[in-house]
Amino acid sequence: MAAPFFSTPFQPYVYQSQEGSVTAFQISGGDVQVLQVMVKSQEKLTAKPGTMCYMSGNIQMDNNYLPENDGGVWQWMFGKSITSTVFFNPGPDDGYVGISAPFPGRILPIDLANFGGELLSQADAFLCSVNDVSVTSTLDQRPRNIEIGAEMILKHKLRGQGMVFLVGGGSVMQKILAPREVITVDAGCIVAMTTTINFQLKNPTQLRRAVFGGDNQLRASLTGPGVVFIQSLPFNRLSQRIASRSVVAPSLRDNPKFFIQIVMFFFLAYVMIVSSIILTDV
Repeated sequence: MAAPFFSTPFQPYVYQSQEGSVTAFQISGGDVQVLQVMVKSQEKLTAKPGTMCYMSGNIQMDNNYLPENDGGVWQWMFGKSITSTVFFNPGPDDGYVGISAPFPGRILPIDLANFGGELLSQADAFLCSVNDVSVTSTLDQRPRNIEIGAEMILKHKLRGQGMVFLVGGGSVMQKILAPREVITVDAGCIVAMTTTINFQLKNPTQLRRAVFGGDNQLRASLTGPGVVFIQSLPFNRLSQRIASRSVVAPSLRDNPKFFIQIVMFFFLAYVMIVSSIILTDV
């Protein structure tokens, strides 16, 4: 029997951490937030390249190249960065690092210990992590999870017992799914989810939608139990809206629907010309 409607409502995410394992941090700003994390002696912070805003003088910064089993080859093939920035505190005093969100949205502090030590996230969602957290990018070979698009192939798996900070576009809501509770969401709106959730993709493949427009969003069916974080404005949706209102016209590569319409126009014109010639001969 299906779960009752809104049996577990959507809620704003509230950070909770186990007592005794708290990482000191501060999130400032409104639409474009800045994260400041305290890095204790002999601790390290791993961040996405290009997100560092400032840091204290006792922090050392270095680039860490991803090994092949962590998805470095896949990242390189799809034009992604194959490095991560590591901040290390070698001294006896505490230091700090300021990390900025790469696009307008909300920074989510997540203690992986509260989610079974493992989360799945979008490739653009990861911002930084502290200490015992590994970030891997692997292709799920199960047929129900094979999806078209580099961001889906580069799905991040976060493992460990440390802190991880994710970023979601617009507003971010948390949904706690009860057992066998099902919701349908835009696949691009998923920031992260626990591994206990059953994920099934619903891809609209109708030709008329591709040619004449309409709702072409990739919809995902999520079945509980588990927790999912949903963003209201994914970065790819924001970039598409900005590009659609820019002065420069998009190329055919960026607008495949326009290319299909051109092909259909010439095909129908060819059919009409051939039909008129045959009818004239008769």
